[in-house]
Amino acid sequence: MRLFDPDSDEAAPGGAAGPAGIGLDDVPGGVAGPGARTRSGAAAPESLPSGGRVRLRMVVAYDGSGFHGFAYQPGKRTVAGCLAEAIATVARHGVSIVCAGRTDAGVHAQGQVIHVDVEHEVDVGSLMRSLNRMLAPEIVVREVAPAERGFDARRSARWRHYRYLVLQAPVDDPLMAHLAWRVGDPLSLRAMAGAADVLIGEHDFSAFCRRPQGASPGAPILRRVMDARWAEERLDSGVGSNVCAQVGSGERLLRFDIVAQAFCHQMVRSIVGTLVDVGRGKRPLGDVAWMLRSGSRSLVRTIAPPHGLCLVEVGY
Repeated sequence: MRLFDPDSDEAAPGGAAGPAGIGLDDVPGGVAGPGARTRSGAAAPESLPSGGRVRLRMVVAYDGSGFHGFAYQPGKRTVAGCLAEAIATVARHGVSIVCAGRTDAGVHAQGQVIHVDVEHEVDVGSLMRSLNRMLAPEIVVREVAPAERGFDARRSARWRHYRYLVLQAPVDDPLMAHLAWRVGDPLSLRAMAGAADVLIGEHDFSAFCRRPQGASPGAPILRRVMDARWAEERLDSGVGSNVCAQVGSGERLLRFDIVAQAFCHQMVRSIVGTLVDVGRGKRPLGDVAWMLRSGSRSLVRTIAPPHGLCLVEVGY
């Protein structure tokens, strides 16, 4: 399984990560839908469905532009809420959804993984077609299959792969506006790539994470990053060609790929904002290492907007 596009000369991260952590850009956790018969919120689900239920594993893609994030919130339109309502309509009972990473408002996904327990066996092909008739094009269910014994979308995940798109352009591009962060200043890809290198490995990412409420102020937020790379998309770049064909003359589409065991709240967006500041020449390349050592959130000057971020894949 390749983690990156074939044109990028990027290798898959070596080694398997340990147990998944908790966080948002990737905040794993149970997400109850309307009519759910199990406990909602961040309560950890049981590893096996109860009472003869059948656990299904799904791969889901969505455009996050019109949603208040993934997690179910009463009175708000969320990805989990729409999924749970659609699944409940087909299954004829309330369901509870558990995801690999609870994406924030405006963040997209190509390969979000969820599990859901249903009360009886279902025709997975028919279920997928029914869900896509109700949810597409904003939400598309790409795969549905019975989960292997003990599978848990959050707890079984070994890594998450996020991608962030930056459009370097003098003016906004209406076709890219909801997919990439437009930056008007010239960017040094070499400087941004060099600054990203220090992220690889296990570090305290307190400087780049919004600390959860109730968390100890001085406790480190340890995360293991397995790969972090910048690349420039090209018109002949295979997977990215359809997107790149929309990029106008004088524009550059840059992508940042990061793979980690888990992420914390605003981690990817804070990293991207800082790296773009390096690329603009507003911060020295060595600032990223200094910020990691400091653990001070106040050092982050720029947080990239959510619409450039996408959960690409989850590894198990």
